[in-house]
Amino acid sequence: MSFTPRVLLMEKIHDVAVKSFEEQGFEVIRPEGGKLSPEEFSEILPTIDIIGIRSKTKLPKELLQKAVRLMAIGCYCIGTDTIDLKYARESGIPVFNSPYANTRSVAELVIAEMVMMARQAGDRSREMHTGEWNKKSIGCYEVRGKQLGIVGFGHVGMQLCTLAEAMGMRVVFCDVIGKLALGNSKQVSQEELLATSDFVSLHVPKLESTRGLIKAEELALMKKGSYLLNLSRGFVVDNEATAAALRSGHLAGAAFDVYPEEPAGYTKDGFKNPLVGCPNTILTPHIGGSTEEAQEAIGYEVANKVIKFVNNGSTVGAVNVPPVDNGGNLQEGYTRIVNFHRDVAGTVRLLNNALTEGNITYQGLRTGDGIGYIIVDLESKVSAPVKKKLNALPATICTYLLQKGEGYRGDGRQGQATPSPDE
Repeated sequence: MSFTPRVLLMEKIHDVAVKSFEEQGFEVIRPEGGKLSPEEFSEILPTIDIIGIRSKTKLPKELLQKAVRLMAIGCYCIGTDTIDLKYARESGIPVFNSPYANTRSVAELVIAEMVMMARQAGDRSREMHTGEWNKKSIGCYEVRGKQLGIVGFGHVGMQLCTLAEAMGMRVVFCDVIGKLALGNSKQVSQEELLATSDFVSLHVPKLESTRGLIKAEELALMKKGSYLLNLSRGFVVDNEATAAALRSGHLAGAAFDVYPEEPAGYTKDGFKNPLVGCPNTILTPHIGGSTEEAQEAIGYEVANKVIKFVNNGSTVGAVNVPPVDNGGNLQEGYTRIVNFHRDVAGTVRLLNNALTEGNITYQGLRTGDGIGYIIVDLESKVSAPVKKKLNALPATICTYLLQKGEGYRGDGRQGQATPSPDE
């Protein structure tokens, strides 16, 4: 019953992920340079059980349809927008990411960029590289005693708050929900934050409600001589309006790490954006979470979420399927059955009817977004016929058996049917 799952790791995923998989007996495939041609990628997909990607690899529906053995996807980053999450969900393929592992790295970059902007160090460095010595103090400041306004008080915002207060800054924040203030910070309205802060740093999620959050009107509310930082999502800020505010002197500086349109890789012809060439403006190529420490933490976290699902059935941490824990270790003589199914009327009754043949020590079921997921620990002697009954149900997407043993446990996906329409 047991098989060796094949893991394809694209892009430059940290070695700790490889080690985690190999310690479990998984076969890991790492293309040279982390890249495959479209033809090579399409050819290998039908033989892969697990895919690991970062932000460059795209998995649309037409590619996922070819991945007939695919059990899980690991996103070694925060964003999952390069994947057709709906199709993956309807195919019983959980997608795992790492939303918090790079929190500290992003917060530290914000601190560094605030200091650099306050001292106009970016412009001075660029001038020195062209042979110009321009020593000046006019318009250069310490960050101590200045007010930082944080828009979006999630994990990054909270970490940033702690670091900023340690440097002697005052902190205010705004969020769509009430948040517990840290240290001496306080929650205010977005309008008050923009009007009173010396630095405004954006840390909001990718939602339709955050699209165009900072436009010309919001920039006009900001203090003259203040600074704007965006290390959240590219579409949150109007770049044209920001460039105009920088060139007019209304903003004293800006730091951007994300953009509405980002190249897939190195651009020898130059990066095109309205902010290019603006005074005291730091532009970085989406490197907020790109530190060795963050990538190691992400590699370990995502790999182990995937391993926990494949070995034990837990979907906790998946972004597209209902979260169900695995119920602990299996008892001797029992098999864990996991089943993805479409959430249609009468399915729970049919599931329970199929599970009446043996004793059950654990059962967990959750539904959401049209999909149900169930974990059942059932006597091993009846597990094979029960699996057959579950697979015969009209709503079933896929079923796995996970047996107690050393290392890897499971029988894998035996082929992926195209998701059926809702009944």
